[in-house]
Amino acid sequence: MIIKSKAFEDKGPIPSRYTCDGENISPGLSWSDFPEGTKSFALIAEDPDAPSGTWVHWVLYDIPENVTELHEGVLDDEILPNGARQGLNDFKEIGYGGPCPPKGVHRYFFKLYALDEKPGLKSGLSKKSLLDKIKGHVIAESEIYGTYSRR
Repeated sequence: MIIKSKAFEDKGPIPSRYTCDGENISPGLSWSDFPEGTKSFALIAEDPDAPSGTWVHWVLYDIPENVTELHEGVLDDEILPNGARQGLNDFKEIGYGGPCPPKGVHRYFFKLYALDEKPGLKSGLSKKSLLDKIKGHVIAESEIYGTYSRR
């Protein structure tokens, strides 16, 4: 399975448009080559370089199996028009919260999970709750990361 972004190259810099220093909108993402039997997708975006431990920026799940792209600027609604649900990030908000590191270069991982079921979960789950719920149902994983540092 392959995940990529039109907004940044894998391991490249994330433009400020997608951060707290810009418009703070989610970057566009797309994926392909997922396994047969995929019933839904989940996505987690996080910063493992945060001073207090990994910081979660986005939790998205119940993405239908026929959805292979998220356009930039996904709304912060609990339920998206395509039926996907959004969870709680570490800013204590539903939806995407862009990079806003205190100092230095941080890495921001966008991790995609292909699942063998559509869990039908409620909105507002944390990363931990989501990972607990999908345990045993992940049939493929893929990730990209971008970097960002504040000027």
